[in-house]
Amino acid sequence: MARIEISFKTVVGRHGTFSYLPNDMFVGRSLDLYGEFSEHETMLFQQLLRPGAVVVEAGANLGALTVPIAKAVGPSGKVIAYEPQPVIAALLRRNVSQNGLAQVEVREAALGSAAGSLRVPEMDYRAVENFGGLSLSADRGSAVPVETIDALKLARLDLIKADVEGMEIEVLEGAAATIARLRPILYVENNRDDRSKRLIATILGFGYRAWWYAAPLFNPDNHVKQPHNVFGDTISINMFCFPQERETAVVGGVPVIGEDDTRDAAGARVRARLEPPRPPVPAPQADVSGRKKRRRR
Repeated sequence: MARIEISFKTVVGRHGTFSYLPNDMFVGRSLDLYGEFSEHETMLFQQLLRPGAVVVEAGANLGALTVPIAKAVGPSGKVIAYEPQPVIAALLRRNVSQNGLAQVEVREAALGSAAGSLRVPEMDYRAVENFGGLSLSADRGSAVPVETIDALKLARLDLIKADVEGMEIEVLEGAAATIARLRPILYVENNRDDRSKRLIATILGFGYRAWWYAAPLFNPDNHVKQPHNVFGDTISINMFCFPQERETAVVGGVPVIGEDDTRDAAGARVRARLEPPRPPVPAPQADVSGRKKRRRR
């Protein structure tokens, strides 16, 4: 088979030096135009994490969030970053290296409910595509190992971040013993209506409370002060989840009210809360004088 050369670009951005695929519709394009990616999520993690924290990131992509997370936990912390796509994992390793982040361990594998293997479908990385939106397959593409968080046997875990194109449930099921033992914060994408109910039920079943958190892709105060928004109203739909025993509230989040809750219902609750109350319409007053009004001629 002929070797296909894949070109990449490098930018010095808000949080470090990043190499990326120029035809990536979201991560690459955001780094190219704005020098950052999903800054609202980055700021959230920076507020949340402290030096020494341990993070498992499922679906790290090229490391646009991995790098600032690693800087937040510092040299005394640890980030275990999983990325199953070989081409993207190579960029992730490059970005970790060129930012001098020895606290990041890159694993070219997927996370799931049990150890095994899945396949990465073939993709043309020279085409314009959302490379982070690739779903793994059971029967198409190149095999990659599947690991579990429980198998890591961690002594500390502060955060599980999962953005794995519909496999969030499996990631959490493979971390059930660790979640019960260490009670980490969970930050999981939830943008698939057909899987949302089971995902919420899984998280609530761990004894957690959850909040919807919508992160806009465009940041008006971006690194290069570029005012033009090429992403429109594109947002990332996630859930922020804390153990019930913690007294925590998520500012900017909308509480998940049960396993049947949906992102659309949460949005409707927000709109109802923000809309100003309508003034009451006065009821028509009846004539109680007992006299009939004469019609003027």
